[in-house]
Amino acid sequence: MEGSSTTFILVGLIFLGFILIASMIKIVPQRTAIIVERLGKYRATFTAGFQILIPFIDKVRYRHTLKEQAIDVAPQICITRDNIAVEVDGILYLQVLDPQRASYGIDNYRFASIQIAQTTMRSVIGKLELDRTFEERESINATIVEAVDKASDPWGVKVSRYEVKNISPPQSIKDAMEKQMRAEREKRAVIAESEGTRQAKINNADGDKQEYILKSEGEKMRRINEAAGRASEIEQVAVATANGLRAIANAISDDNGLNAVNLRIAEQYLHAFGNLAKTNNTMILPSNLSDIAAIVATATSVFNETKDKKK
Repeated sequence: MEGSSTTFILVGLIFLGFILIASMIKIVPQRTAIIVERLGKYRATFTAGFQILIPFIDKVRYRHTLKEQAIDVAPQICITRDNIAVEVDGILYLQVLDPQRASYGIDNYRFASIQIAQTTMRSVIGKLELDRTFEERESINATIVEAVDKASDPWGVKVSRYEVKNISPPQSIKDAMEKQMRAEREKRAVIAESEGTRQAKINNADGDKQEYILKSEGEKMRRINEAAGRASEIEQVAVATANGLRAIANAISDDNGLNAVNLRIAEQYLHAFGNLAKTNNTMILPSNLSDIAAIVATATSVFNETKDKKK
């Protein structure tokens, strides 16, 4: 009995020793900090690695992660400047820089940061009209970050950024906004269509103008060409007439040319009387047939005088 009791006590002591040794050794993970108190008073901040504690004297009181934390800020009702109730939520990003102050500076820095973010959000939204709340997201985020970071500085916490996730107005406001957007789209469509029609009319008018200009230019060139053609024709007729008269004059000056002229004059005279007879169906004869010989003689004397002057 005594041997078994001794063995039992020995096993108990060994087991107690293991417990004591296990309680003395602390392995702190990376990016983690633990706050150790000795007899209820702050002793040290242990970071990543192998750490030794004194059993029953040292105690791990707080444990903090040194990584950046994303904290969801629950939706809340905010009243805009134009008295519209909107539901707004967001995400707050913060990081513990001083574990000691985060442990003893405030009871719960996460809860306190969320409350400051929400109250600041209500204050900022209350200064904006509904339409501007959708446009001023960056300004809202910057204001909340500034307010929370300033308040959390004594806690050893750094607020890096805040992001508004959703801004949800009431359904009636959504319907009104949708109608307004639809009206704006229809208005832009009508304006675009009218601009297209206007541009088409301008293009058509410009095309007609260019067509009339080109037609007038073509008509001008046609008339110029016709005038030039007529002038050339007149010039050529005059030259041909002069050449013909010159040839006649040369022919008259030749031998027997005068007799030919007399014969031609007599033919023309008789031909003229023949045409008068065809026109009036009446035979017209001169009162004195000897006038024909007189006319021929007069013409012959004219040619003779011209011939003598040329000599």
